[in-house]
Parts: sequence; C-alpha cells; structure tokens
Amino acid sequence: MNRHPQHHDAGAAPSAGPRTILTFGTFDVLHIGHVNILDRARALGDRLVVGVSSDALNLAKKGRLPIYSEADRLAMIAALRCVDEVFIEESLELKGDYLQRHRAAVLVMGDDWQGRFDHYSALCEVVYLPRTPSISTTEIIEVIRRAP
Repeated sequence: MNRHPQHHDAGAAPSAGPRTILTFGTFDVLHIGHVNILDRARALGDRLVVGVSSDALNLAKKGRLPIYSEADRLAMIAALRCVDEVFIEESLELKGDYLQRHRAAVLVMGDDWQGRFDHYSALCEVVYLPRTPSISTTEIIEVIRRAP
C-alpha cells in the first residue's frame, strides 16, 4: 500500500532520490509508543516504509495471533501521517530482501533489539531508537485480561 507513489523510484539506489527509512513491527493494539517510534524514524529520512508482521509470522514468533488482524493493523499503520508505504512482512528471514526491494537507506528498530540487526549494515545504515518508557502492547493486553 503506497500512499505517495510519486516518491518511489524503483530504479534508484538508496543514496539517489528520497532517503527511505524502513522499519518492522507487529503494531498490535496501537499505542503512543508505536506513534513515537514511527515519527522519530520518519524524521531520519524522506519516506517511511513499514513492514507489518503477518498473522502467521506473529503466531510463529509469539505463539499467539495478534488481537487485530493483519489487514486491520496494515490499515491503521497506513493511516498515520508519518507513514508513506506499508507491506506485510511474511518472514523474519526476508528482512534483507525487504531492505533491498524498498531501497532502504536506513533500517530502524527499537533499542530492545540492540545489536540483533547489525549484520544488515552492509545493505544500509542500522539505527536503534529508544522505546517510549512504561508502555508496551504486551503490558496493555495483560492489563485488559486481568480486568474484571
């Protein structure tokens, strides 16, 4: 889903044309921490592309399906002003392919992943941004589950 197709030049190298930032996430139960990191990622370049984890990937990764479907999560992230394009991330092993396909100049991840994506530095710059303190989807879900 590309909101600004005029910004995407499939033949351009990462250093030519717009500086593309790429990030990934589940983005289930959207909260201010998600908005903060996406805004900060977007500030690093000219366009922000977001890979939203598929339902199947989440089930494999976390042992549970997300609260919201991949279609709903994709739509919510695409609706954010800071996001230029979204796609479904089908596999963790394809991150390098996604970086190349979207001609990313920068891969942004939360600092809870510090060091785990450094091997992609041959493809693009890798930046780890601090998470918003005291908020996480897992904690929100647990609070909701404990509510009477």
